[in-house]
Order: sequence, then C-alpha cells, then structure tokens
Amino acid sequence: MLELLHIENIAVIEEADIQFHSGFNALTGETGAGKSIVIDAMGAVLGGRTSRDLIRTGAVKAFVSAEFSEVPPDLPGLRENGLAPDEDGNLLLQREISGEGKNACRVNGRPITVAQLRQIGGELLNIHGQHDGAQLLDEERHGAYLDRFGRTEEPLEDYQKAYGRLADLRDHIRALQMDEAEKARRMDSLRFQIDELERAELRSGEEEELEQRRNLLRNGEKYLSALSGADYCLSGDDENAGAVNQLRNAEEALSGVRNLDGELSQVFQRLGALRSEAYDLAETVRDLRSAFDFSPEELDAAESRADQLYRLKKKYGATVEDMLAYLEQSRGELDAMETADDTLILLEKQRGKAEKAVRGAGEALTAARKQAAAELETRIQQELRDLDMNRVRFAIAFEEKEPAPDGCDVVRFLMSANAGEDLKPIARIASGGELARIMLALKNVLAEQEAIGTLVFDEVDTGVSGRAAQKVAEKLAQVSRRKQVLCVTHLPQLAAMADTHFSVEKGEKKGRTYTHVVLLDRERRKAELARITGGSQVTDALLASAGELLDAAEAYRQTLAQPEHP
Repeated sequence: MLELLHIENIAVIEEADIQFHSGFNALTGETGAGKSIVIDAMGAVLGGRTSRDLIRTGAVKAFVSAEFSEVPPDLPGLRENGLAPDEDGNLLLQREISGEGKNACRVNGRPITVAQLRQIGGELLNIHGQHDGAQLLDEERHGAYLDRFGRTEEPLEDYQKAYGRLADLRDHIRALQMDEAEKARRMDSLRFQIDELERAELRSGEEEELEQRRNLLRNGEKYLSALSGADYCLSGDDENAGAVNQLRNAEEALSGVRNLDGELSQVFQRLGALRSEAYDLAETVRDLRSAFDFSPEELDAAESRADQLYRLKKKYGATVEDMLAYLEQSRGELDAMETADDTLILLEKQRGKAEKAVRGAGEALTAARKQAAAELETRIQQELRDLDMNRVRFAIAFEEKEPAPDGCDVVRFLMSANAGEDLKPIARIASGGELARIMLALKNVLAEQEAIGTLVFDEVDTGVSGRAAQKVAEKLAQVSRRKQVLCVTHLPQLAAMADTHFSVEKGEKKGRTYTHVVLLDRERRKAELARITGGSQVTDALLASAGELLDAAEAYRQTLAQPEHP
C-alpha cells in the first residue's frame, strides 16, 4: 500500500508530505485548493505523462516520491526490470522533472526510464478519474472489460495466433492475385533489372579494391618516381654505390678488428643486421617497381567501372552488397510470379485450413467470454444492489461478427434503469450518476482479481447525492477492507465514512499561493464536514449534524472487518 507521498514544487504545492494509512483515506477541500494536484503528483510518480507546466512558478524542477509497503517481490514489472523491494517489502518510487522537460526516475535508488516506472507503478496503484464513467459509453471497451474479468488470456492468445496465420496467408494470396496486365509489367521490369545486374557481374568487396586501384593508377607517375628514387638510394647505379653497398663496405672495414674489443664486435654485428635489412628492403622496392604495370587504358577501364557501379547504386542499393541482395530478392519475386498459379492453389488450401482453425479458436474464445459474462452479470447486479440501484438490470449481449484481431464477438453492456423497461445500450439511457455507480461496481469487481494494493478514486461521486451517495460511501468502505482506498470527494457522506481524513487547504504568503495537506482529528473533521454541507456558513446545527454523520459512519465501519491503523 502507499505509505508516504512526498511532493516538491508541483503547481501550488511547494512541499508536502502525506502519510496515508490502510483502509479508507479521504481528501477534501475547497474547489481550487489543490486536490487534483495531489492526484497529478501521484500520476507523475507512477510514470504518467507530465508537462513542464506542472512545475511551480519560479522553481527549477519538481520532485515526487512515493513509498509503498508490503510489495510482492514477484510483480512482473519488478521481475522483468531486475528490481525488487527491500528486505522489509518496501519500494520507493522517485521522479524528478526539470524545466527543460527531462526526467530522472528511480526505484529504490536505481535509475530507470519513465516507461519502466509506468509499468511498475501501474502494478502498485490504480487511479480512477471522474471521467472514467464515460468510458462505459464506448462500446469498443466493453469486450476488454469482459476479457479482463474473465481472464481469457489463453483462449484469446490461441485465437490471435490462428488469426495472425490467416491474415498472413490472405496477404500472400492478395499479393499473388494482382491484375494480369500489372503482373506482366512487373515481370518485365524484374527481368530487365535481373539482366542488368547479372551482366554487371557484381562481386562483394569489389568497390574497395577498385577504389584502391584507381587511386594508384591516378598517381602512377608519382608512384614510379618514388620507387625509383628509393631503389637508387638503396642499390645505387654503375657510378654510385647505394646504401646496401655502403653498409657492406663499413662491415668489411671493421671485420679485421672486430675481435679486439667487445664494443667493436657489437658494432660489427649491428652493421651486419642493418645490411641484411637494407638488402631485403631494396629487393622489395625493386619488386614493387617491376610489378607495377601502369597504362592509361587500365585507368580508363577502372574509371568506367566505377561510373557503372555508381549508376547501378542509384537504382538498386547503396553498396554492391545491397545490390546483390536486391538481385536475389528480384529473382525470388520473379520465380514466385512465374509459379504463382501453383502457389495459389497451395495457399488456397492452406487458407481453408486456417479459416477453420480461426473459427474453432473463435468459438472457444466466445464460449469462455459467455461463461465469464454470466458471472460478471451476477456480480455487477449484486454490486448495483449494494449501491441502491435495486431496479437496475445489467446484462451483457453478444453479436457475431466477421473474424477480427479481437475475436468474432461484438460485446455490449446493456441496462434497464426502471422496472418494465427493455434492456438497452448503456450509452442511450444511463445518467451521469448511474454511470458513476456502474463504473464503481465494475472497478470493484475487477479490483478483486488484481494484485494492485491501492485504489485511488478522483471525484468518482460526480452526479451522486443523497441516499445514493451513502451507498457509494459504504461500498468504498467495503472495498477498503481488501484494498487501500484513497478518495478525493466533495460529498460529506464519503468523507465521513473514511478511516483517515485529510484536508487540502490553500493559503497566501508574501504574495504567493501555497497549498498544504492537513490530517484532521475528529473536531476538525466535524468542521470540514459542516463546511462541505453548508458552505462558508458553519452553524452549530451543521456541526451537530456532522458529528452524527461521523457517529453513523463509525457504527457502519464497525460492522466491517477493521484495517490495521497506526
């Protein structure tokens, strides 16, 4: 669960520490006080999208950290990224946002990316916003909700594999079933390209060799002149002795006295080594000189070949290797087109089998979904009764469709708001308050099956009042006995039902707006509930009513299993 949220320089919050507790935590405050900023800070430290506008005016950067306890070490996000909670089961998420838009994210001090933070954060805490109810109006989401509840991952994966194979076969067949005139044009083009590349007799590595030879030929005279000069210096001519002969003369001059002194002996040996090396060098230079065959015709041929490669590269690839790969690709395409009729017969047989496999996998997926739908209908109906919607009927309808990546079913959530009315799509008849409660029921049912330990509800009570508000408060209290619940609310019924109540308050200091979060005791809770109920005019009657509301909430909570409190 979320133990501590630390916020620095987020909008109007300069610095705040909020120490949450197990059970039901409520946050209230006047409109504009900064309740939504607390939720934005939570979203940021969970890896959500942020903007530099979130940084408090005048600050260089913003910082948020969230400390979680009792974190399962086998969460997929932790395991896949090589992370783990500490030995006490604690996990610290941190995110720093700079004015330049850069992010620095850490888990237990280890740097990670925003994407990794988002994956891990999504397994620790869920934020349900006030607009989540509108998602029920989007019928394309209904199937995903059902799959999530029914845990249909295995039959869905089997179906998607079968559908993927069918889609590949259809694409292959479509590619082979082109218009005959277009096919003839394409085959002519391929034959021309193959012929042009084959006549070029391309060879891997040819470009490098050709470039090296061109450079040598372009500098042939300079090359020969340099070799001739080196040969003269090393070997000399009929009139002048070269280095090799001079070294030999020096060696002979010392040969008679080399044994008289140890140092002379070393000098003599070194002269011998130098002469041998000079002789080898002279032979190498002479071989290079005699081997070099320079002719203007060869240079012209090399330039012509380089020009040919340049023109081919503009059409078929940036390198000889790319052109050779294109040649093989073209040969394969031409061969496939020439044998297309035979291939089509084979592919059509395979498509028939693939369609049968898709139908079978689709039927299995539909069966799993319908089984899950029956259970989900029962669960949602029970949740709606708990939320004082006894006359509302909820059902899940199936309609067959052509196989698609998500299956062969159109799934729709239906409801009847009043007795005697037919079931109709939710989007056509549900009010805002009904949508909020149906979404709460759905979220509650889904949350029971997930390992996420903390649920955040951001003003999900929009459009709810009176008796319905009391039922929503009781439902959140029930949920909070299994999960930690954090709720931003404007309703006194929900705030009174909380085990822990925070007030988000705004003030002004030296011309700047500041927001801070205060943990309320019973007396301050009474005052806050009176303010929520009656506005700025807090009377004794309102305070007395707030006290009664707290007493009633306390009595209801005692009927539930109590969470541990510090």
